[in-house]
Amino acid sequence: MDNLPTDKRALRAHVRELKKQFTAETLRAQSQPIIDRLLAHPRVASAATVLFYHSLPDEVYTHEAIPRLAAMGKRVLLPVVVSDDALELRLYRPDNAFQSGSFGIQEPTGKAFRQVEDIDVALVPGMAFDAQGNRIGRGKGYYDRLLHQLSHTYKIGVCFDFQKLSRVPTEPTDVRMDEIL
Repeated sequence: MDNLPTDKRALRAHVRELKKQFTAETLRAQSQPIIDRLLAHPRVASAATVLFYHSLPDEVYTHEAIPRLAAMGKRVLLPVVVSDDALELRLYRPDNAFQSGSFGIQEPTGKAFRQVEDIDVALVPGMAFDAQGNRIGRGKGYYDRLLHQLSHTYKIGVCFDFQKLSRVPTEPTDVRMDEIL
């Protein structure tokens, strides 16, 4: 992939086009081995508190993995968009209601979780990643602002193989992942 776009906006458009080559069913099927590897990952297995995400249709499908993590005894946190520039973390509970939030993402209701120092592992979506752990998101900066608060947390980027690129442009505000899965 030597002909990759050099700016983030063009790279996001490139990845969106790659995603369009797959049906929702195909992406969901491709998600299962990724989720199985995540759930068996030593960092996840030893974690008490895991930051995860409720996936959009073009992301690695996480809807069934969230209750599986909770059944493993993990405290599972999910982000909720609370303003134009901020995410709030909320505890997932099987009996909690979800509501459709910003961008059509299902978000848990309930109280905010503020003890970010307790988060052992963050499982992070993105548009593209590279081998150095660089990530680009959808362009709003929500995750980068959140991840800056998690300097002690092990960060795993979660993506499909076609989202792993040879290089991803970076800026000083970007937060590098410890691992890409």
